[in-house]
Amino acid sequence: MNIIGIGLSGLVGSRITELLGGQDSFEDLSLETGVNILDFSAVEKRISASTAPWIFHFAAYTDVQQAEKEKERGEESVSWKVNVSATKNICQCARNYNKHVLYLSTDYVFDGKDEAYSEESIANPQGWYAKTKYEGEHAVKELGDLGLVVRIANPYRVKPVGKKDFMHKILERLEQNLPIVAPVNQKMTATYIDDLARAIDLLVINNAHGVYNVPGHDSFSPYEGAVIIAKEFGIDARSVEKTTFEKYFTGRAPIPQYAVLTHDKIEALGVALHTFAQGVAEIKQKEGVQI
Repeated sequence: MNIIGIGLSGLVGSRITELLGGQDSFEDLSLETGVNILDFSAVEKRISASTAPWIFHFAAYTDVQQAEKEKERGEESVSWKVNVSATKNICQCARNYNKHVLYLSTDYVFDGKDEAYSEESIANPQGWYAKTKYEGEHAVKELGDLGLVVRIANPYRVKPVGKKDFMHKILERLEQNLPIVAPVNQKMTATYIDDLARAIDLLVINNAHGVYNVPGHDSFSPYEGAVIIAKEFGIDARSVEKTTFEKYFTGRAPIPQYAVLTHDKIEALGVALHTFAQGVAEIKQKEGVQI
């Protein structure tokens, strides 16, 4: 299948194309290929000329702290332009030319006060980044049967390109014996991007629409996550210091304290999700790490 891809060079997109590239071909819409996704006419020109039935929209402004600093700029903020305005451009083109849109969203759209969140849970984004991503969701949902929102959390992968994922950032600090301070009273899930690729493949085959969560199979605190990484790589975890969610995030952009996404809906399609420990172990094996 031919697929229009937006944001293919990032942490998630580059791995998805690597894993699905053997069966699918991707048309890259990016500044590198002469397309500014904020330019409606440029986006429409490329989409209208393509026979691709699907648009994978992976591009996003993801700097949570910087987004919070510019929230007073509202619709003139970079995060709004990329996460909302560009998404609306893409959705308008998809509607005009009858194409499906797969949009990656985030666990941050929830306020973190409940134990877990399903696809039907009511969103209540707290930070500016989260609010822009949720506005992007709205644009995709308005496409009806052509709109697919896939919510992920803390994505990690084999040999990350560009910026390191959170798993490799922690591993790097552990290897250098640098201090790590991690909350013990926060719960998170983490999306192994190889699982996400399998999920996307099945969702596209089924012409899915609506909302699907694709987290990891289990939840854990940041402290527990750091210990899992240390244990798998045979590193002393004594450099990992415990703290509280409240203390760690003082003065930072608000994020959900309990951001546990359920996974029943995607697993019903046949996607077996890794636990975080399983994902870390597989990454160690695939990267050929020697201890």
